[in-house]
Amino acid sequence: MGQTIHVLRHGEVENPEKILYGRQAGWRLSDRGQEMAKAVADWSRTLDLGAIHVSPLQRAQETAAPISAAHSLAITTDPNLIEAANIFEGKKFELGNGVLRHPKSWRYLYNPAKPSWGEPYDQQINRMLKAIFAARDAANGKDALCVSHQLPIWILRSAVEGRRLMHDPRKRECTLASVTSFHLDDEGQIIGTSYTEPAKHLLPPK
Repeated sequence: MGQTIHVLRHGEVENPEKILYGRQAGWRLSDRGQEMAKAVADWSRTLDLGAIHVSPLQRAQETAAPISAAHSLAITTDPNLIEAANIFEGKKFELGNGVLRHPKSWRYLYNPAKPSWGEPYDQQINRMLKAIFAARDAANGKDALCVSHQLPIWILRSAVEGRRLMHDPRKRECTLASVTSFHLDDEGQIIGTSYTEPAKHLLPPK
């Protein structure tokens, strides 16, 4: 029979100054982000969910709220779904006028394979695997939905699909409010992935 664990990236955040908010508290969804959350909730109505597990950060909790209401399921907060730690958290990160233009930042960029500026990729993989298997167990045979953040989702998918972990962030297939699904066999092991964008019509223009 198997199960599917759908891992949702949160919706758009209110962030006009383009700060790298990371794990900081208090970053809420924008109005468009709220609409994205509603769009994903509508998409999810065909799913037979048994659990909703969510990052503790506000933007993830707000993204999960309409889904929780649609399925009459309580949100379980799982710290393993949190954003990746990053030394540049709280700083402006735009190219040209952001933190990377300052030489004092360059000492953190020596090893992109680890990466040297934040939480190691292997740690992200391990905690995300714990999270999706915890959601699997809590769902009691039904599917589950987790809400997390772009980098941990992409790194987990890359590991499962056998891709190198060092990558160009601009080439991640993990847009706002997108869903990366991990398909499990009858023994609960990951056998494949799929990807969809339920809120594609709401994405800001590039």
